[in-house]
Amino acid sequence: DHPCFIIAEIGQNHQGDLDIAKRMIRMAKDCGADCAKFQKSELEYKFNKKALERPYTSKHSWGKTYGEHKRHLEFSHDQYRELKKYAEEIGIFFTASGMDEMAVEFLHELDVPFFKVGSGDTNNFPYLEKTAKKGRPMVISSGMQSMNTMHQVYQIVKPINPNFCFLQCTSAYPLQPEDVNLRVISAYQSAFPDIPIGYSGHETGIAISVAAVAMGAKVLERHVTLDKTWKGSDHQASLEPNELAELVKAIRTVEKAMGSPIKQLLPCEMACNEKLGKSVVAKVAIPEGAILTLDMLTVKVGEPKGFPPESIFDLVGQKIKRNIEEDETITEQVVDNHVKKVKC
Repeated sequence: DHPCFIIAEIGQNHQGDLDIAKRMIRMAKDCGADCAKFQKSELEYKFNKKALERPYTSKHSWGKTYGEHKRHLEFSHDQYRELKKYAEEIGIFFTASGMDEMAVEFLHELDVPFFKVGSGDTNNFPYLEKTAKKGRPMVISSGMQSMNTMHQVYQIVKPINPNFCFLQCTSAYPLQPEDVNLRVISAYQSAFPDIPIGYSGHETGIAISVAAVAMGAKVLERHVTLDKTWKGSDHQASLEPNELAELVKAIRTVEKAMGSPIKQLLPCEMACNEKLGKSVVAKVAIPEGAILTLDMLTVKVGEPKGFPPESIFDLVGQKIKRNIEEDETITEQVVDNHVKKVKC
């Protein structure tokens, strides 16, 4: 019954600049997000030596090798402590994806409110076990995984740590609408009814994410940036501040609009009902003592109000107590022995 928890995924869109990172945390707060999230790696534990030494010549590169590129974007432990302190000061949750087991150890020491498991580690079962044993809530993305794998993940995590959720996710940047598969949210809700289900989106725009919340997503994660034109492969699939603010506003509006499953005449509809709600009226002149038949009756906006349209068949066979003029509203006072039905 809680509102959707909205995570602004800063990731590594901070360009390796601590001041930009703080500006992005502030932006997430100002736009109404609940949490600012980063990505923490201990590079020698996430990558093997050859992966770090691989030449990296992309236009998004911050170094000649992939290792140099990642080191440029990686904040130190002290910088993470500074960012968490800043987030606490301005009143927004702060966490990070632990991209390897040693990063999870550090984030546990940092006392983050929950662990985010990125899609790349969702089928890393030893990692999942160790992370679950820390006892913190877990948000687990499911990009690149199958339903069979997600059942295995559930069976591993649930007995150790029941406080976790799954996010439907497709690991493509930017993500095309035809690859989103929002119906997986419903499949997860059916398969895992005892945990919250959410959505991690890499599409452009906000419409799909709003739809995910309407389908019942209780956690929503979207990448954010200060400028989509900046260097870095994630910026294009990220939301700029005006988009994030609009997304949060739209989600909160949709949550209000979900309302109640009980269909009934609402107080806000009374004015319209009084003005335009129809009543049963006499189609012809009806003499006193006549027994009503359907061809004597019709439905119009009547003054005064009388029997509602759904009562027209109940009136058939009823006796009239006085003369009724053509086009006159049929009211309770003119029907002999009328017993008002109580609506349940």
